[in-house]
Amino acid sequence: MVTLTAPSRHETGRAGSLEPRRTPFAWSKIPVTAVLVIAAIYFLIPVVWVLISSTKSGGDLFGTPGLWFSSHPQLLENIQRLFTQDAGSYGIWLLNSILYAGVGAFVAMVMSAGAGYAIAKYSFRGKEFLFALVLGGVLVPATVIALPLYFLLNSVGLTGTYWSVLLPGMVSPFGVYLARIYATASVPDEIIEAARLDGAGDLRIFATIATRMMGPALVTIFLFQFVGIWNNYLLPLVMLSDTNTFPVTLGLTLWNSQTQRDPAFYQLVVTGSAFSAVILVAVMVSLQRFWRAGLTAGATKG
Repeated sequence: MVTLTAPSRHETGRAGSLEPRRTPFAWSKIPVTAVLVIAAIYFLIPVVWVLISSTKSGGDLFGTPGLWFSSHPQLLENIQRLFTQDAGSYGIWLLNSILYAGVGAFVAMVMSAGAGYAIAKYSFRGKEFLFALVLGGVLVPATVIALPLYFLLNSVGLTGTYWSVLLPGMVSPFGVYLARIYATASVPDEIIEAARLDGAGDLRIFATIATRMMGPALVTIFLFQFVGIWNNYLLPLVMLSDTNTFPVTLGLTLWNSQTQRDPAFYQLVVTGSAFSAVILVAVMVSLQRFWRAGLTAGATKG
């Protein structure tokens, strides 16, 4: 026998209809939210200032408030001058940055994925010691190894060439660490054993199965390395001497050193910085779908 009970007064409204339960307001979230908002404003204000300033003329750059648009914007004129100044040097620097960051980040992603997967899924002598060395590489600042890298590459005649910036960018200790952690958590040993029983070799298992399961980690490694190489200033400064091999960071610094001679270079530096920031944002937005796809795939397994 089924007994029907009337909804309690906490579950009924004025008209007797059922209402969803209201979750209590968490006052503890207010400080966390406030800190996040302050941090977001702190990091976004310089970007917004650069984007707005790139639409101004040289006179309006210092004559109008920084976060306020000029009454006579000239973004297209600024971009045209940016790519025609010094026989199109900015375009060369931009291509160099794409080469350094794109190739370096891709090779670093592949090498990190292979090394991290091997450390996670294979047993061999000295594995933990090797991984400890990798962690030590994560803790060493890039400024510490800049001069040793210069002497090392200079001994083989690579300083002043594209390889002097490409080769160091192809190594990512943090990428190896992240790949190992993610491979341990996302690539089950049972799937590897099943693939071996089906006749697949280790290289094929890694290339066709493991890399797909490690997709979000690989995208993270690529993005971190891409941004790190793109924003790197010290290594190109130490390694390069020919302006035709400069990346954007070093080229804009060269222009910034000429602002005392010609104040018009201020506008070129600001517009070039804005263009560089837009490229980084576009790369991050375009790679977000791989993160979402990886998270969705992990959530639907069962």
